[in-house]
Amino acid sequence: MVLRKAGTAAAAAGVVAVGFIGLVTVATYAASGAPQQSANRAALSPGTVPAAYQGPIQQWGSLCPEISPPMLAAQLYQESGFDPGARSPVGAQGMAQFMPATWGTYGTDGNNDGKKDVWDPLDAIASAATFDCALADDVAKVPGDRQANLLAAYNAGPYAVTKYGGIPPYKETQGYVKNIQAMARSFTAPTAPVAVSQQSAGAIYFAQTKLGTPYLWGGEGLPSQNGRFDCSGLTQAAYASVGITLPRVANDQWYAGQHPSRDQLRPGDLVFWATDLGDPRTIHHVGIYVGGGYMINAPHTGAVIRYDKIDSKEYIGATRVTSDGAEALPVRNTDGSITGPSRPGTPDSPAPSAPAAPANQAAPAPPSALGAPGSAATRRAVAAGPSPTGAGQNAAKS
Repeated sequence: MVLRKAGTAAAAAGVVAVGFIGLVTVATYAASGAPQQSANRAALSPGTVPAAYQGPIQQWGSLCPEISPPMLAAQLYQESGFDPGARSPVGAQGMAQFMPATWGTYGTDGNNDGKKDVWDPLDAIASAATFDCALADDVAKVPGDRQANLLAAYNAGPYAVTKYGGIPPYKETQGYVKNIQAMARSFTAPTAPVAVSQQSAGAIYFAQTKLGTPYLWGGEGLPSQNGRFDCSGLTQAAYASVGITLPRVANDQWYAGQHPSRDQLRPGDLVFWATDLGDPRTIHHVGIYVGGGYMINAPHTGAVIRYDKIDSKEYIGATRVTSDGAEALPVRNTDGSITGPSRPGTPDSPAPSAPAAPANQAAPAPPSALGAPGSAATRRAVAAGPSPTGAGQNAAKS
């Protein structure tokens, strides 16, 4: 990103050189792990879901008590990065990565056009919620956290959840439940101040040591790159220095924690810019906030790592990085595609029953004898499809 009229401000050095450590270490806020409201009515955090999908995700994310709009958004992002055209190597299709056999049972007409189209994002959103709620119903008698049991059934199949009386002892399944619930926090609009990161001061210190380093598109600070960085390479390295592994691209780093408002920014927050403020898939630049309206960033080719003002028309928001949030993010491949979660499952698991759709929607088809949602015959995906906009790699190398 070329920062318009930003320049390196001498005043910025004064603002951040004195007192940013104090701001980081003294400021304390209540953790906002989950909104203070009914889970399935939780609001989506602004800028986390493409505007065209926000209403449908909010609607269908309230289909049953076990799911929520942020949880549904987290699943869709984990599967495809909100890409309606995603296609996996194993044949999973669409934004929600349904296998054809599973779509035949749970495909839902989400936009009332008389068709159930796996490539239609509104149908995919509705169908993902329908499938989730069917799984929730299938494991409703299992004790414990109902949402966690639903997510475990999504990953391992309902039979495994019933057999073990809760989340089964599969590392993959346990990780999936933890990661989706952690990622859902990034999609949840905070209802209390967001907890300050304990690692933020160290991340800023690292970035400060790189001031004056020439920018390199694609730079990760490697010796072969003469220690140079691009925007997300710098933020990735800064947080790696304090033990947090961020993904490589800027628009994935956006989901590494909750999103404080502009007036709640604190040093160490990641700050982001997008060409379309209604679509986080267009995020193309990231920096590290240091206080006083300034950040440290690697701006563009021909510039050096420097302090710049954050206020400009393409500013979309900020992320307060957490270890759990960063760990929950999906893997993006070298071609920009996202690798979705595998589903170990069990071949003989029974299929869940389908829930009722909202009053203004067509009811989904009844379940058929297709095998378990977690089985090889009906699981939706092992890997997700191509990059949401084709800009996944470019987003990192601004």
